Amino acid sequence: MTERQQRILAIDDNAYTLRLVEFTLREAGFRVITAISGEEALEQIETTGLPDLGIVDLHMPGISGFEFAHRVHQYSDLPLIMLTAVNHEATVVEGLEEHAEDYIVKPFSPGELVARTRRVLRRIGEFAYDLEPQTRIDERLLIDFPNRTAIVEGKAEALTPTETKLLYILMRKAGSTVPTEYILRRLWPMEPVFEDRLHVHLHRLRRKIEDRKDKTRPRYILSERGAGYSFRDLR
Repeated sequence: MTERQQRILAIDDNAYTLRLVEFTLREAGFRVITAISGEEALEQIETTGLPDLGIVDLHMPGISGFEFAHRVHQYSDLPLIMLTAVNHEATVVEGLEEHAEDYIVKPFSPGELVARTRRVLRRIGEFAYDLEPQTRIDERLLIDFPNRTAIVEGKAEALTPTETKLLYILMRKAGSTVPTEYILRRLWPMEPVFEDRLHVHLHRLRRKIEDRKDKTRPRYILSERGAGYSFRDLR
């Protein structure tokens, strides 16, 4: 089996910067999709599916980098690197704590861009499934992340933003146990929460996607006592 080429979505309203990002990352072996605005980027995701990583300009007309991050994180835990010409501590702190994995201040070198991109992808981990507009898990389950929908045996089940994001986190590391603390930190990065809150969302998600005829044997989301949770790798 050939290794899947990781897909990067680059968003910047400056044509020169966008070409530089695209050329640099393609030379480094990534598949790159570009958008000149946050609006276009959201449309790209609707039609081509989620990328492995987004590189997003902070200040754009229309939907800003922060607003794009807020919208896409309603249905995913897509890792983002922010590009900014604003080297202001408050802006950087807001971006990192609420929206992004890392930031790069313009102007930047191609080497820095590649190094930071690879570092974030290593830290977050590669998504186990191909992120098409509708991600097929098996013969009975499809996940439509942008529309926050699970299609179970041909029937659409609406998912909440938290349920969709939780699915994304588990599916990114399918086949591996994701520690409870990691899940809590990714779902609620700005507030202290307890595992009981996660249990509520897991219970509701399982009711929507698992086989209701056999509640004792989860098909998709497995509990690892004292460790965390995993999404069964069905590929």
